[in-house]
Amino acid sequence: MENSNLLLIYLGILLALLGVAAFFVVRQVIKTRRIETTLGRLQSQLGKEKGTAQEYYELGSLLLDKKLYTQAALYLQQALKQLDDGELENAAVVYNALGYAYFAQDQYDLAIRNYKEALKISPEYVTALNNLGHSYERKQLTAQALENYAAALALEPKNATARRRADALKKRLAPSS
Repeated sequence: MENSNLLLIYLGILLALLGVAAFFVVRQVIKTRRIETTLGRLQSQLGKEKGTAQEYYELGSLLLDKKLYTQAALYLQQALKQLDDGELENAAVVYNALGYAYFAQDQYDLAIRNYKEALKISPEYVTALNNLGHSYERKQLTAQALENYAAALALEPKNATARRRADALKKRLAPSS
């Protein structure tokens, strides 16, 4: 009797775990399917006709998520060309994404140029400050990296990324006792 109860408990736990796993798998499949459908639609649409800045940006962002950085950079550049003067705030986001595409390809000078463009448009864009700091860090320009992380922390004192990176750089710079 006691063994059968224990068996039922184990079976119930196993079924519950399988149910939870199935839920997450199905959710991921649906999410991936939605992304792939959007990606296919946008590529098809933009291959046939000129699109809006939003469409080019969306396609570039999807390609960044898929780690197709060269293709993403091309579509993000198209997004910049399509932007109107009234969409300056959007331009900062596109420049930041383009900077990330170059950063991921180890083209740090291009990344830095695009992050700086984003910051010209929106000087309080903390993500661009973090990204610019990271690019300087990769180029071994520690002082500039620290300066950007400090600026990010001044705007957003609880910014975990800037705090972590700045602390790591300060530890590297601190003379050993």
